[in-house]
Amino acid sequence: MFLPANQISMLVDRGNDFGTQNQEILDSYGPDIWIFRNQADRGTTRALNLYRGEVRGFEYLTPRIRITPKEFSPSNRARYLHFICSPKRAQEIMSEVDEIAGWTPITIFEPIPDRCVPSELPALKAVLPKIAILSPNANEACSLLSLVPADGKEPSKQLIEKAASIFYGFGSDSQSNVKVVIRSGELGVYIKDSPDDGLWIDAYWGAYDSGKVVDVTGAGNAFLGGLAAGLSLCDDDVRKAAEYATISASFTIEKHGLPVLKEGLWNGERAEDRLHAFASRAHR
Repeated sequence: MFLPANQISMLVDRGNDFGTQNQEILDSYGPDIWIFRNQADRGTTRALNLYRGEVRGFEYLTPRIRITPKEFSPSNRARYLHFICSPKRAQEIMSEVDEIAGWTPITIFEPIPDRCVPSELPALKAVLPKIAILSPNANEACSLLSLVPADGKEPSKQLIEKAASIFYGFGSDSQSNVKVVIRSGELGVYIKDSPDDGLWIDAYWGAYDSGKVVDVTGAGNAFLGGLAAGLSLCDDDVRKAAEYATISASFTIEKHGLPVLKEGLWNGERAEDRLHAFASRAHR
């Protein structure tokens, strides 16, 4: 939402059932973004999100197709690399990146929801030296660390801060400079990027705007895409970048399906205008 199409790349598996409507929606964002792998002999990969309150379930409905770093041509090897997978798979991805001469991307790792379990914690610790930014959501962070909310409901700010400090400590133990960004729904986002303190950034649509939140599917992806854009525009300042990320997520959750881009407006509004209004509100 903040960068031109020719500065962004996403590899998409396009099955034989992809359909013209899906194609038109993606093309409306700018055809330069998309790198399609056509799968004429099978359908498009599909998955199901299940929501029970704030707890999300996720399962694939079709076999997934693995994407590897080597499938990006030299012209598409980005400075910022956002990927979603298990911690074990993240180790493999970073090993593959290391084998590509001259490519040292700033990595944003989002653990896939169904692998945010304590048994994946050793693999996560092992890959942290290669990761610039670790970003689970609040429930995923607590699940990885076996932290249980006192009321048995949603993680509190205090519990989220504890989780972030533990993850940050893992990085310190491994001589990593990993920054921790925990996405926390209506509470906003908590950033732990130094030993001394952390920072909460409010959600754009908070509890008092609950009627504006229509569908949270894709909010985490949009947030971290916005974070990468913000990093590129703010000299890698993760705190400033998180404001861009918050705005990206805000457009995504206010309607079903993907946000609509038309004549430079996202859902009828300029992303930059919303960013400036949010920044002014946050700094008052």
